[in-house]
Amino acid sequence: MDAEVIKRSFDDSGLRCTPQRYAVMAFLMECNGHPTAAEIFKAVNRVDPPSSRATTYNNLRDLVLAGLVREVAVEGRAARFDAKGVRHHHFICDRCGNVEDLAWYDVPRPASRTLGKRILRECELIFRGLCTKCAPRRASR
Repeated sequence: MDAEVIKRSFDDSGLRCTPQRYAVMAFLMECNGHPTAAEIFKAVNRVDPPSSRATTYNNLRDLVLAGLVREVAVEGRAARFDAKGVRHHHFICDRCGNVEDLAWYDVPRPASRTLGKRILRECELIFRGLCTKCAPRRASR
């Protein structure tokens, strides 16, 4: 993880690089999973400087609004966060709530004029079902 990359992304997004915001972003960039806000709060408070829960949650909100972090909504469960720079879709297990990355493929965008709206972001697909751990296994014959 390159500190300069994080600082540059903050500059490009108009965000101040505070120690607490940097800690949140650095953790997310190194994280292999999709942690909840509570998990991020716990992780960033293992290192200095300590951060309040409100500061951590506000930094997550700011990073999402700036487009540096994606919030993955999981119905009935805590939202998950993702800072992987490559575009990808997600699969959410309905039983355990696990969130997995899926390879990106382009989804046709409707023309803005047909919607009467201005589309600002790419389309993200979220697939739902049962992960390999939760899916019932077929009995071998």
